[in-house]
Amino acid sequence: MDFNLTSEQEQLRDSLRAFLADRNDFETRTKVSRSEPGWRESLWRAFADELGILGAPLPESAGGLNGDAVDTMVIMEELGGSLVIEPYLESVVIAGGLLRGRDADLARIVTGDARFAFAWAEASSRYRFESVATKAVRDGDGWLLSGDKAVVMAAPWATDLIVTARTAGVPGDKEGVSLFLVDPKAAGVVLTAYPTIDGRQAADIRFDGVKLSADALIGPEHDALPLIEKVGDAAIAALAAEAVGVMRQLVQDTIDYTKQRRQFGQPISSFQALQHRMVDMVMQLELATSAVYLATLSLDADPVERAKAASTAKVAVGNALRFVGQNAVQLHGGMGMTDELAVGHYFKRATVIESEFGSVDYHLARYVALGKAA
Repeated sequence: MDFNLTSEQEQLRDSLRAFLADRNDFETRTKVSRSEPGWRESLWRAFADELGILGAPLPESAGGLNGDAVDTMVIMEELGGSLVIEPYLESVVIAGGLLRGRDADLARIVTGDARFAFAWAEASSRYRFESVATKAVRDGDGWLLSGDKAVVMAAPWATDLIVTARTAGVPGDKEGVSLFLVDPKAAGVVLTAYPTIDGRQAADIRFDGVKLSADALIGPEHDALPLIEKVGDAAIAALAAEAVGVMRQLVQDTIDYTKQRRQFGQPISSFQALQHRMVDMVMQLELATSAVYLATLSLDADPVERAKAASTAKVAVGNALRFVGQNAVQLHGGMGMTDELAVGHYFKRATVIESEFGSVDYHLARYVALGKAA
């Protein structure tokens, strides 16, 4: 397995890192997250116009750069290192995957004109994509959508929603999960928005007989689950890469702090017990990084191997996030959880990532089930 980046990917990483250091420093990011609307359209437009990263993994037919999964990994790690709020994962990785073949919609992502939110989770779904109670029934040539979705990340900023719903044809016909493109401002759509602990925003959404046209259907009718699971694994790999960026910053901030903090006339970084603790943090980070590479490079494998690699990454990253995050806070002392210090904000993002798209326990069980099914 080749862990070396190409010269183009190194250039992408370096240019994005420099851009974010200039445009998304900690103070600016914190101020934006606490003000309305909680994100910056100017930064989103710069991602499109100045950096071109909104089109990095999208096809050339839609104006994208047709980049691969490693490009996405590089981008997500840098976004994590800078605690970027703007919905790159939701709009580019997830929506970009679900909307393949719909170049007009993809082109709106590339230009920065569209921001998507993926409404799939429900109160009883417990991380399972197939657990869908929301229903879409035929209404002439179109559909009527009814149901509730929970914790839809970035929904308050979205221009479009992608919604999972259970569909069935005539009595006795096949039933299954389908995908629909929904205008969040359409009649019958009710968003209840709220902030999340990591400085982002989410919403619970009710769909009360929302009328949809025939072309709102995305992908195959009744049979969207394989596509959703494939894109879900890609989202896990991208989210895990973001987690690596978060942890790298937690480790670096901890090392820097222990070099400055002094006790008994010397920096606490000279204490052997703390050195051992920081070595363990670095080891957890490197283990997680290797798992992220495995998941990223397995996205084109057969469905079982792809899913096993994604779950492996989620477990490794989840364990590492908890260990690195908790130790970073502890080694900073009481300052670690103050709003004034960046480490507390990174720890909050780490806590959210740990459970997003499935907890460690869920993915351990998923891995075991995949092994039995193989």
